[in-house]
Amino acid sequence: MDLGPCREHRDFRLLLIAGTVFYLGGMMTYVAIPFQVYQLTHSNLAVGAVGLVELGPLIVFGLYGGALADHVDRRLLLIWTGIAQAAFTAWLCINAFSPHPRVWEIFVVSGLLASSSALQRPSREALLPRTVRHDELTAANALSSFGMQAGVLVGPTVGGLIIASAGVGWCFLIDIVGLFVASMMYAAMRRYPHVGETEAPSLAGIGKGLRYAMGRRDLLGTYLVDLAAMLLAMPVVLFPALAEQVFGRPHVLGLLYSAETVGALVATALSGWTSRVHHHGRAIVVSAALYGGCVGLAGWSTSVWVALLFLALAGGADMISAVFRGTIWNQTIPDNLRGRLAGIEMLSYSVGPLGGQVRAGLVADRWTVRGSIVSGGVSCVAGVTLTALWLSDFWRYDARTDEYAVAQREARQLAAEGVEP
Repeated sequence: MDLGPCREHRDFRLLLIAGTVFYLGGMMTYVAIPFQVYQLTHSNLAVGAVGLVELGPLIVFGLYGGALADHVDRRLLLIWTGIAQAAFTAWLCINAFSPHPRVWEIFVVSGLLASSSALQRPSREALLPRTVRHDELTAANALSSFGMQAGVLVGPTVGGLIIASAGVGWCFLIDIVGLFVASMMYAAMRRYPHVGETEAPSLAGIGKGLRYAMGRRDLLGTYLVDLAAMLLAMPVVLFPALAEQVFGRPHVLGLLYSAETVGALVATALSGWTSRVHHHGRAIVVSAALYGGCVGLAGWSTSVWVALLFLALAGGADMISAVFRGTIWNQTIPDNLRGRLAGIEMLSYSVGPLGGQVRAGLVADRWTVRGSIVSGGVSCVAGVTLTALWLSDFWRYDARTDEYAVAQREARQLAAEGVEP
């Protein structure tokens, strides 16, 4: 892994560590909330309803948070939304330690947490390119992805151990401390004033961001490829049935859930080569197709260990695709639109997996679990290939010659020299 951005840029280190702490604590709470809901209601429907409560705020505040990030001080937005998440988690903590925890409070706070998190994330994504040099963005994306995946892998494990040994309330309490510390790291960063004029958040401004995203075929390619992968090949919802019905080994369920994350961590740890790749469109297409192929082979495998290997390879391929998608976004999107585009990006990789779970479950119920996973992987390869054929200029994307990448590279160079573009 190329550690140059961490060594050279203090603010990138702060942004990386704080973001990792947010993911780590967020995943602990992610485990604790459904556990407590099930503990209080003994209803799987109630547990599933938590996700529905969070979906609306994710969409609304993700888009609004992106527009807000393009107008206000992004660093201050990070700080105050972090403090808000700490306050909401404190509400969960007080409720958990009370003699009679209230389920309705958990649902209310889950929606509030989703809202504040959705408001925060576009600012964090939009600030990343400002903290490193233009030529370091690929390495910075890989490091950021590594921190996220580390949080996703370690957070649920630590959360589960804390819940088992000390109780749900302590899980929330530790998350509060992490949220406060991470918010203070954001406060330690310097200010990054907006480049050029800004516009107040509005529906018209959000619409402008959507039109910009859909009007650029290179950006459209990144969204469609990711959507094809998540919507067609996402197998996570079938892991319980795969472990119990197909392999007859319920005890490997945890390994199935963590295999892709482990693969993603390994891929980012070995990602130093990515900075030498310039045809990012081809890298995204090939990686996404490999993801679908590996998922299909995992579903086809008769050995659970072979299936785990292919799931790990799928996670690695998906992470490489994500690194190059992030590089295109960060190297080509103007600063005055970066928040809104980050909000759209957040929706693209949040809604896709939800739809993928529905697709996988429906096909499995009407066919077989194995058939659902294999057909999803094959469909992913086909969908990604068709996208590359349709958007041929996305396939030909070259960071050295692309007009948007060149324009942003020149703008950053002028800004570094103190010259008005």
